[in-house]
Amino acid sequence: QVQLQESGPGLVKPSQTLSLTCTVSGASITDNDYYWNWIRQPPGKGLEWMGGISASATTYYSPSGKSRTSVSRDTSKNQITLQLSSVTPEDTAVYYCNANRFWKNYWGQGTQVTVSS
Repeated sequence: QVQLQESGPGLVKPSQTLSLTCTVSGASITDNDYYWNWIRQPPGKGLEWMGGISASATTYYSPSGKSRTSVSRDTSKNQITLQLSSVTPEDTAVYYCNANRFWKNYWGQGTQVTVSS
């Protein structure tokens, strides 16, 4: 069973860079059957896919956030990371790590990030 655990700061100041880590257990992030994603949900809004990374380390980004978003990985720690630069209060959201394997999706519990001075 794949398990995902997000971690990172709960509060970030405007203009700073947000960094989140997803620690994966139960599967290898280099397993070709999986795609690894970051998805967020702002308060009162729906889910928003931000970007992802494949087992071969190819990255994919939402066009709306591509200029500020970076997804990377650490294979030695089996972790996926998200960096979002120049954050504003509009980036306040619950951020989720997601794994997609064929028709199945696995989710972390999510981590609340608030952007405020």
